Amino acid sequence: MKVKTISRSTDEFTRERSNDLQRVFRNYDPKLRPQEKAVEYVRALNAAKLEKIFGRPFVGAMEHNEAISCMAKNPNHLKGIFAGSEDGDIRLWDITSRRTVRKFPGHRGAVRGLTASTDGSRLVSCGADCIIRRWTVPVEDSSEDSVKPEDFHISKNAYWGVDHQWKGDQFATVGAQVDIWNHTSNAPVRSFQWGTDTVISVRFNPGHPDLLATSASDRSITLYDVKTTIPIKKLIMQTKTNSIAWNPMEPMNFTAANEDGNCYSYDLRKLNEATMVHTDHAAAVMDIDYSPTGREFVTGSYDRTVRIFRYNGGHSREIYHTSRMQRVFCVKFSCDASYVISGSDDYNLRLWKAMASEQLGVLLPREKKRHEYDEALKNRYKHLPEVKRILRFGLGTLFLVCIKVYTYQYESSFSPLLLCTGLDTGTTRGHTWCTRVSSSAQGHWR
Repeated sequence: MKVKTISRSTDEFTRERSNDLQRVFRNYDPKLRPQEKAVEYVRALNAAKLEKIFGRPFVGAMEHNEAISCMAKNPNHLKGIFAGSEDGDIRLWDITSRRTVRKFPGHRGAVRGLTASTDGSRLVSCGADCIIRRWTVPVEDSSEDSVKPEDFHISKNAYWGVDHQWKGDQFATVGAQVDIWNHTSNAPVRSFQWGTDTVISVRFNPGHPDLLATSASDRSITLYDVKTTIPIKKLIMQTKTNSIAWNPMEPMNFTAANEDGNCYSYDLRKLNEATMVHTDHAAAVMDIDYSPTGREFVTGSYDRTVRIFRYNGGHSREIYHTSRMQRVFCVKFSCDASYVISGSDDYNLRLWKAMASEQLGVLLPREKKRHEYDEALKNRYKHLPEVKRILRFGLGTLFLVCIKVYTYQYESSFSPLLLCTGLDTGTTRGHTWCTRVSSSAQGHWR
């Protein structure tokens, strides 16, 4: 008689520790799992729902004494952010503890522009008081609460913006004209002027340190090369551009935040048409900033919302707003692309998560694998109607459309019956349900 037995090695199945997981063998033959696609679809649908349910993007707020007008990142300090307000106050914030690290007093009017040097050791500010101030950023272990400016320059006209080179020691200011400065000079090294209108924003190119783009109140976007004495090219748009941001990973592309509520992406080599139009805002877009990865950018608008767009997406991926937040004047991505900082008209800096449902803190290996698996499922089934609707619009909210009251006899007494009709904003489907309302001895309805 022949007996077949299953022989297993004890070394392969014995756990080293009591909390180790049991080893499980699986056969991945698709013939054994005819419902595999259906199961994956349900998991993708549940993952999309959980993403919206656990979406809590707001982290915290940091308060100023006046409306926030501009911000700047420190390239060498991940958790530091400079913020300037309408009362001339400049502060260095620690976004991890949400406290003021240093104050930079000096401006007597609104601060219009802030920028940090490449090594993060210097800060340049300009404002409506026609003064450019240069500051030395103190080290972390310094005991001083406020910092005095090391140098300043007074002009005849107000300044509207400032930006520093990505590589180099030059920075540019804009107002009545475009001025190029050095940290060691007391006068502009070079000046540009094309037209008589006010220049309102400036941004240096991350790939070409000598190339910069400006926007003016005459609806123009102008490109300059600081090595030459004449502008390179000028683009006239239908409405005014409030801010410009270059893509750090694709330096030939930039996106303009426009007064008409849209953002327009352009290729530097072909400015006759926009490569992408990013819509969704209901009012003027005031500021824009790209993620360090170059795959997304954030916008702040006059419609009191902050939106995150993909670089090649026509519609926003996320929309952030609170009931107390007013018009958003400035936005920034953090240097690690994990957070978004916004400054608004209600005297507050707000810190948001770039991914609304992202779990903060250290994740266990099993948690990481689970998140990666859910992301892969959502990416695989994102074209299907239900998953696509939830990822784009969320789960929706049930609004009551009408209520009808009926009276019926229940247990020898007459009780009111409510017939309710509602509308789900996520699915645009109607729902009807009935409920009985009873009265307690104290006369309260329940």
